[in-house]
Amino acid sequence: MRYDLNLLPVFLTLMEERSVTRAAERLGTTQPALSNALTRLRTLLQDPLFIRERYGMQPTARALALAPQIAQALAVLDGIVLGQQAFDPASADQLVTIAANSYMEFALMPAIVARLRAQAPGIRLRLVPFGTDLAETGVVSGTTALVLGRIVDAPDNLVVQHLGDDGLACVVRADHPQVAGSKLTKKLYEQLRHVNVLPPGRLRAGLFQALERQGLQRDVAVSVTHFLAIPEMVAMTDYCTTLPRLICHRLAHDARLKVLPAPVDLGTFPLHMGWHVRYRDDPAHRWLRALVAQVAQELVGEEGPTGGALATAAARPSAPAPEAPRRRPRR
Repeated sequence: MRYDLNLLPVFLTLMEERSVTRAAERLGTTQPALSNALTRLRTLLQDPLFIRERYGMQPTARALALAPQIAQALAVLDGIVLGQQAFDPASADQLVTIAANSYMEFALMPAIVARLRAQAPGIRLRLVPFGTDLAETGVVSGTTALVLGRIVDAPDNLVVQHLGDDGLACVVRADHPQVAGSKLTKKLYEQLRHVNVLPPGRLRAGLFQALERQGLQRDVAVSVTHFLAIPEMVAMTDYCTTLPRLICHRLAHDARLKVLPAPVDLGTFPLHMGWHVRYRDDPAHRWLRALVAQVAQELVGEEGPTGGALATAAARPSAPAPEAPRRRPRR
């Protein structure tokens, strides 16, 4: 039987998005073209596959049963075809989708973009958000190349690599009337009012748990949803904020701000990179993973809250480091 293999990634994207409009956006096609592909899929698989309901499209029982089988079949095909292809980053011309949480997008992606510009200027990036649901990122089906963030309870078809660990530090305005010198005591930390970031995902829970373990209290004046909102807010007030150290590296370049060690040890949290097992032997994907891992290792390897890691690491066009050991998917 002859059929179009291009229909299978369409099926997996629809399984994740449950919307023709959103699936078309992710695949870079038009809504009519995707609707046509869905019609052909229904004919090919002899099932409605998706039933339109008030709040989206719900997969049929047959669609739910077929999804893991189709994902595995595509992984096998990719391993056969892509594993035979050579990859030259200098001449590569492709669009790569990466799902990154707000921390990774702010702290890690600028250095990755700079490294790509130096080594593979033809690679274009499309960033999509990563909150708490891996399926929504597209990495579970393989339509998204990488996911960057904290990954917990990964599915069997996802390989997860530990990139390093980050800690926490504090930021106040440089001329803060109550914060003299370079030390913030526990007593003063609890007296100050705070700006709190509430991004989606596990980073938020990690900070709350660290504060609770140390018995540290915060008087939260403002809660925001993204790290980008914090610098101006802190620079214009007497508020304090507690942020990942890599973000503090970035903010330390702002003369209006002062970065200080946390008053107590708040521990560390892991940085993860995940990808679908179908890309395990793809030369281009292996190269990209090595580049991301090297950039992350260079950044987290810098000590101190005011180091210039991001500025220097982004500018060095060295060869990617060997890939760290990966978790073998369960069978």
